[in-house]
Amino acid sequence: MKHNEPKFFFLIIGTEILNRRRQDRHFDFVSQALLERGYKLSGSFTIEDDPELIVKTLKFLAEIPESVVFSFGGIGSTPDDHTRLAAAEALRDGKLVTQPEAKAIIEERLKTMEVPDKRYPLRMAELPEGARLLKNNPVNGMPGFYLDDRFFFVPGFPEMAHPMILEALDRFFPHQEQKSVRKTLTALTRESALIDVMEHLPEGVELSSLPKLYSDGPRVVISLSGEDPKAVQEAYDRFVQALEERDIPYSEGDDTSQ
Repeated sequence: MKHNEPKFFFLIIGTEILNRRRQDRHFDFVSQALLERGYKLSGSFTIEDDPELIVKTLKFLAEIPESVVFSFGGIGSTPDDHTRLAAAEALRDGKLVTQPEAKAIIEERLKTMEVPDKRYPLRMAELPEGARLLKNNPVNGMPGFYLDDRFFFVPGFPEMAHPMILEALDRFFPHQEQKSVRKTLTALTRESALIDVMEHLPEGVELSSLPKLYSDGPRVVISLSGEDPKAVQEAYDRFVQALEERDIPYSEGDDTSQ
């Protein structure tokens, strides 16, 4: 896969997150790890342990050009672990095969574990055709797996999963130079006062408008980013001109003082 402009997606598979039995500990980690490497997260999904829903979600993400998916949870050996088979159905021929390297790793690990029936852990070696392994699991050594250098499947436990994600990033998505520039201002007005400016920005400039309401009145934080510094500056100047013409006070940067 040619990674010109990868679009990164984050997928949590876990009913326990949706029903609040556990708290998400992945989103901040993934988004920060990407930012540190010069990338950004394009979307995040949290879905229940429903086989059909997992398949449909993976198919949807696979259809997005240059998509890269980090999937957390459901690769174990219990009956509610559906991700391995769902990945095979969404991305392969729907069948699981024993991955020899995974089987050898699990068998070796089982020698040091008290497991009543070792057949069940060995299910984790049954993976979609062509799966390769993510081995950086400092907790119990059980591997994750990936397909096509763009679909990465790891356990739901952060202590196991996060080192595997870093392994995948280091292998396939090394640090890149930050190409985008950003300019931000805070205006003492409602964002509706600047919609006309927002609708006519230079091409290639990404806009973020964040309204805030304080005891002393409304504010809006305007953030502009892009790879062309000249276009970003032009967009910024348009906001400044409009604010000055309308006698609306503003300041550079994101006002987080209140």
